[in-house]
Amino acid sequence: MKVEQIYTGCLAEAAYYIESDGEAVIIDPLRETRPYLEKLEKEGATLKYIFETHFHADFVSGHLDLAKKTGATIVYGPTAKTNFDIHETKDGEQIRVGKLTFEVLHTPGHTPESTTYLLKDESGKDYAIFTGDTLFIGDVGRPDLAQKSGSITKEDLGGWLYDSLRNKIMVLADEVIVYPAHGAGSACGKNMSSETWDTLGNQKRTNYALRADMTREEFIEEVTAGLMPPPQYFAKNAALNKGGYESFDEVLNKGMQGLSPDAFELVAEAEDALIIDTRSAGDFAEGHIPGSIFIGIDGSFAPWVGALVPDLKQAILVVTPEGREEEVVTRLSRVGYDNTLGYLSGGMAAWMSAGKEVADTESIDAHTFETRIREKQVPHVLDVRKPSEFMAHHVMDAVNFPLDYINQNMHKVDRKETYYLHCKSGYRSMVAASILQARGFAHVVDIKGGWNAIEKTGIALTDYRCPSTISQDEMDAALEKVLS
Repeated sequence: MKVEQIYTGCLAEAAYYIESDGEAVIIDPLRETRPYLEKLEKEGATLKYIFETHFHADFVSGHLDLAKKTGATIVYGPTAKTNFDIHETKDGEQIRVGKLTFEVLHTPGHTPESTTYLLKDESGKDYAIFTGDTLFIGDVGRPDLAQKSGSITKEDLGGWLYDSLRNKIMVLADEVIVYPAHGAGSACGKNMSSETWDTLGNQKRTNYALRADMTREEFIEEVTAGLMPPPQYFAKNAALNKGGYESFDEVLNKGMQGLSPDAFELVAEAEDALIIDTRSAGDFAEGHIPGSIFIGIDGSFAPWVGALVPDLKQAILVVTPEGREEEVVTRLSRVGYDNTLGYLSGGMAAWMSAGKEVADTESIDAHTFETRIREKQVPHVLDVRKPSEFMAHHVMDAVNFPLDYINQNMHKVDRKETYYLHCKSGYRSMVAASILQARGFAHVVDIKGGWNAIEKTGIALTDYRCPSTISQDEMDAALEKVLS
């Protein structure tokens, strides 16, 4: 028996490869099939099944392309309805793979079709559970992503999740290994651990949602409290996973078109393409194509694109670090952005050599920021971190302007004013600065190093309260204030 977790840090996502006696299963694969095909070839195994734990919202799964290329059967849990052929399982169904057996445990709550796959070893002993977004390490799946026009509420789903955990998962032996679909950094839960697997027994002792004395009502209240609105692309990705999507090979072929500066400019104008600059924040600040936005590849690139670009069909052109063009196109496709039309061949060096117009972004260090504050040269400070980060501590008189909701809050800022922006480390603030500049805000200043650098200066800071002492009501009220 071989069990391998294939973890993708930028999405905090875990796929799984399980093999026995020359037969294999892949659980929750990402969009691109090549890594899985290479793995199968290396091991000399035949892919028998592709298990999906639910209709993923935070990424587009690779089940369709993988099935077409291998002949494997796509497997979903009970109640899953798709626009393509699948094997819809029954609760308690046994599926054989080599000398192993998978038992289907229907565990609705995160979504109605959410399913956990219980792996039994060659001797028939319970070995591991692949829980998808039902049970994470330190948390459980949020129950608000599958509400349908009010007919199913997050409270309904929370109750189902309580029953699923108590009746299907917590009854298993403590030594059973828990393999979830996500780790820390995913928006599919609230408080996930950085660990990517654990024993069920340890989760029973340490996971707040598995407390033995927890009532159903207490559970529903805790798992539904303090949920940030899901990113706008979640529902769209779930629809693609359920209804089907364009072949990844075609998406990659279209996106991997190197364009000269002249051709790049013509395509941008003809297709009304969004230009995404994926280089470092420093490189972007020094010089970029006017109207382009910064979302660096060395960060949570795909989730930020998903949060900030409303239309999955938006035509996109990219500026990338040399040699990372395919990575950028691939990571865009993982969250459903399949309309990448090419990249700038030769990068910004080629653009400048062609005599094209170049813009820059003022970016200052924290000590310069401190000096300007003392000299009363800073009219407005926009803190683009999350409300919880802002509430813990922030610059005196700063306004919370979370990057996640910049599109909704754009009406709150004035193009004639000057704004100084910061986040925690400098990534999010440069994203926000680039969006403001692209929309006509000429007076935008980024603070390099963000809060990490600012708190080391003598700038007057406000410690709202230690985060651990902030009540849930206060958090909810603060979030409502930000979004109102």
